[in-house]
Amino acid sequence: MQNEKDNKGSVDDYLKKLEAWFQARPKTITAFSGGVDSSIVLYLSKYFLGKDGIGCISASASLKSKDMQLASRFCTQHDIHLEIIITQEMKDDNYLSNPANRCYFCKNHLYLAINEVKSKFPGYEVLNGTNIDDLGDYRPGLDAAKEYDVRSPLVDCKVNKEGVRLLARHFGLENWDKPASPCLSSRIPYGTSVSIEKLMKIESAEELLNNYGFEDVRVRYMDGEARIEVEKDKVEKLNALFPSIESEIKKIGFKKCSVDQEGLVSGKLNRVLNV
Repeated sequence: MQNEKDNKGSVDDYLKKLEAWFQARPKTITAFSGGVDSSIVLYLSKYFLGKDGIGCISASASLKSKDMQLASRFCTQHDIHLEIIITQEMKDDNYLSNPANRCYFCKNHLYLAINEVKSKFPGYEVLNGTNIDDLGDYRPGLDAAKEYDVRSPLVDCKVNKEGVRLLARHFGLENWDKPASPCLSSRIPYGTSVSIEKLMKIESAEELLNNYGFEDVRVRYMDGEARIEVEKDKVEKLNALFPSIESEIKKIGFKKCSVDQEGLVSGKLNRVLNV
């Protein structure tokens, strides 16, 4: 009971700060991905600003088609205007070569495209879903956000990931407990080129694992091998099902398949970086 009271107090504190933040910005476009962070920012923009809080999402090859569908459904359900754009990172060698700052080039294309959308919506300020916990992680895309003067209400109001989920649950958002779903390119080690073919294989393999009951999963593309990460407490289940899963993943086009016995670690491929 005490915990519920504490949560309510936290939510009330967050909402007081966020309301003041949005009231100072009467028109906003949220860079939307369908994840819980950008969902709560977009939802609150509509909550506080009405029709002047809109969203913009890129139909990128690195975004799962399932996440795109969920994002569109979210906006329909909450009567939020959504602009759908096509970004050009898959034509940019800086992105396709997959350097350590690949995310910078992706976000650069995203914010450039959103700036073009702004011509239809003069006076609108661009927002993203960065929360304060993200500042302690390796996220080169934040540099692109600074260059395009993209604002982060969750950072400005000191909302962390736990706070994001508290707010999303408070408003009954359907994705309040949705696992993190980084872009598909993040499954490919730095220095290994990104291609639409690889991204499609990764997406198909992860969807297959979802159908086996593994909701939070990563399939790393390791030189043609599918290396599977699931939550640590699900590794034993994965090992038991592996013979069937291995056969199906090879049909997708992977040369080999293996289970990462360490389990799922978000950002595992960043371990090679000195950051």
